[in-house]
Amino acid sequence: MTFKEAALRLKEATHIFCKPGTERVEELCARLGHPERAFRVIHVTGTNGKGSTSLMLASILTAAGYKTGQFSSPYLSLPTECIRINNLPIPKRRFTSVAKKVFAAACDMDDAPTEFELLTVIAFLALKEARVDVAVVEVCMGGRLDATNVIEKPLLSVITGISIDHTAFLGNTLADIAYVKAGIIKENAPVLYGGKEGEAEEVIRKEADKLHAPLYKTRYDLLEKEQSTPDGTRFSFDGMRGITLPLLGMYQLKNAATALTAISLLKDRLPLLNEDAIRRGLACVAWEGRFEKLSSDPPIFFDGAHNPEGIDAAAESIRAYFKNGIILVSGILRDKDYKAIAAKLAPLTHTAFTVTPKSARALDAKAYAAVLCETGIPATACTTVKNALQKAMISAKEQARPVVCLGSLYLYDSVKKAIK
Repeated sequence: MTFKEAALRLKEATHIFCKPGTERVEELCARLGHPERAFRVIHVTGTNGKGSTSLMLASILTAAGYKTGQFSSPYLSLPTECIRINNLPIPKRRFTSVAKKVFAAACDMDDAPTEFELLTVIAFLALKEARVDVAVVEVCMGGRLDATNVIEKPLLSVITGISIDHTAFLGNTLADIAYVKAGIIKENAPVLYGGKEGEAEEVIRKEADKLHAPLYKTRYDLLEKEQSTPDGTRFSFDGMRGITLPLLGMYQLKNAATALTAISLLKDRLPLLNEDAIRRGLACVAWEGRFEKLSSDPPIFFDGAHNPEGIDAAAESIRAYFKNGIILVSGILRDKDYKAIAAKLAPLTHTAFTVTPKSARALDAKAYAAVLCETGIPATACTTVKNALQKAMISAKEQARPVVCLGSLYLYDSVKKAIK
C-alpha cells in the first residue's frame, strides 16, 4: 500500500460526517492492544482555540525535552499533518505503515469506523510506536462522544471555552454544548476551563464535582500585552516579561494564557517544564490557517474562523492591525450562522469576493454574496478561489488594503495553491 492509497482509503471509509459514540474506537483500540494507554495525555476541547492551545502546549513540552506527540484535526492538505512528533508531521512512510495495521484490524468490524475514527486510532498507534513521553490530543467535535474520548486517565483535561457551534450535533444552548464538552473530564483528573462565567461554567463545575476532578480557571489576570503587530506579539505572564509569540491574531494571547496556566498545573508531574522551555517553545510556534500571513505584496492573511465567536476574535485582530478595513475573500458552510457572521464583518470590509468551499456542506458563493450585500458589503461571487484572489489582489493594490481570507478551513489548501 502506498501513502496515496492509504490516504484515499481513509477518505473513503464512510460518507457519514459525524457518527457519535466511542464504541467503534474502543473495539478497534482493543484489537490493537490499546495503544491509547501507552503514553500520558493532555486532552483538549473547546469551541474555539483548542488547536492553537494544543500546539503551544506541545511546543513547550518539546522545548522542555519531552518526546511529545500531538493529534489535531482537521488536516488542511495531508492526513500526516494531524499526527506530529516534536512539532513535525510524521513521515508518509510511517503513516502508511501504521494505517495498514489499523485498516487490517478494522476490516471485519460489524459497525465500520468513520474516517475520523480510523485517523484517531492511526494517531494513537503511531504515537505508541514512536514511544512518546506525553501527547496533546485534541477533540474533533464536542467531547463526550468524540472518538478521542477513549482516553481514560489524562494528566489534564482542558476546555478552552464554550460558544454556539455544530448545533445539529451538540445542542442549541451553551448548557447543552458545555455538557457534551465536559464529557472529557475524568475521575480525579484536574480540569482547566478557559471560558466565560455563566451557564456553561456551571455545567462544567457540576461535572467536575461529580467526578472529584479539581477545577481550575485560566489566569487571564496574569496576562499583559506588551506589543502586537502583524508580525507577532510580545507579552508578559505571571512575572515573565518579553515572551514572544509569532502567531498572529489578538485572540492568541488568550490561548497563550490558557496554555501557560495548563503548564503551571503540570509542573509537578512533568518536572522538566521551566521558564526557558516556555520562552523557547512559544517563540517557535507555527500554526497554519490561524491568522497566517501568506503574502506580503499585497498583504494576504488567512484565518480559519467559521463561527460567530471565531469571527469576533478575527474581527478584533482586523481592527487592531488594519485601521482602514480589508478586502475579504470568504466561503462558508451552510450549517454555520452565516448571517450573523456577515453582520460582524460588515463594518470592517470594503469589498468582498465569495467562493464555494470544497465540502458537501458548503454554502453556494452566490447565496453568500447576496447575504453580504444585504449587510452593505459590495460582494461578488466567484467560480474559483484563484479567480477570487486575482480580483481581491487587484482591489488590494488599488486601495492599499490587505486581503483577509476567512470563513472555513476548507479553503486553506486552495488559497495557498492559488497564491503560489
